[in-house]
Amino acid sequence: MAIVKVIATSALSFDDAVKQGAKEVSKSVRNLDSIYVKDMKVHVKDGEIVSYGSVGKVSFRV
Repeated sequence: MAIVKVIATSALSFDDAVKQGAKEVSKSVRNLDSIYVKDMKVHVKDGEIVSYGSVGKVSFRV
């Protein structure tokens, strides 16, 4: 099993950020098995959340 770091963002939610990350990784990595969400963050502008981000590790079968 190999692990790589993934950073994904979304304007909608943390859930959507993780989904977008999985979709993006799936374009280049076959046999995606799981994503371990290591960290989450938001970007704020003028007191409002403008984007959600997630940092994770991806495991896949080789």
